[in-house]
Amino acid sequence: MVSGIVTTILLLLFVAGWIWAWSPRRKRDFDEAARLPLSDGEEQR
Repeated sequence: MVSGIVTTILLLLFVAGWIWAWSPRRKRDFDEAARLPLSDGEEQR
């Protein structure tokens, strides 16, 4: 019984994290993070 509840909670947390990560509001932040390895260390604005 307890393991089923824990599994359900963890599944809900996983789905919530997935929704957060794929949210359109986060796209700009993730695009900036994806370009970090390509930068030469200078901040570009």
